[in-house]
Amino acid sequence: MPKLALFGWPGAGKTTLSGLLALQLEEAGAAARMLKVGAPLYELQAVIYAMAGRPLPDGRVQDGQLLNALGFHLRRINPDALTEAFGLRVRQVERDTPQAVVLCDDVRAADIGAVTALGFRLVEITAPDPVRRERKSGRGDLSAGDDQHPTEAATDAVPWLRVDNSGSLDDLHAQAARIVREVLQ
Repeated sequence: MPKLALFGWPGAGKTTLSGLLALQLEEAGAAARMLKVGAPLYELQAVIYAMAGRPLPDGRVQDGQLLNALGFHLRRINPDALTEAFGLRVRQVERDTPQAVVLCDDVRAADIGAVTALGFRLVEITAPDPVRRERKSGRGDLSAGDDQHPTEAATDAVPWLRVDNSGSLDDLHAQAARIVREVLQ
């Protein structure tokens, strides 16, 4: 089962690319499963908003400041908390759908070692700062995460592939098609 883990700065297009990859894999007759290292952070975010009397209508909504803080403190308490839970979900997918391509679109520097140990190939996605900042501001987040926050630290990992997302959505679609061809060979 091929596994791809996308990393890059917020707003670079990781989630967009993973969605395109999943779509093209399905069109090619291959199953795709999307998993997030940060899934527990979104669960905690929902609980906190519910406790504050402001339940979130959509689980994909992001309060970047809160997610930065939650990620920082979970890793402070247990540096492996997120990657241990992620590893359990990966192994479940491997058992349930061993032929599926697993996609992860939210790898951070602190996760790289554990994610690659699970057999993921790293894909770095980049975009010029003005482009990604504009994309990030257009997402409709409840609050923007801080690019300088420790949870957003840059990584020096060597990727299997690099994707330049400075062009159009059609350009990204073409790059996704190239990746799918390489993964399915």
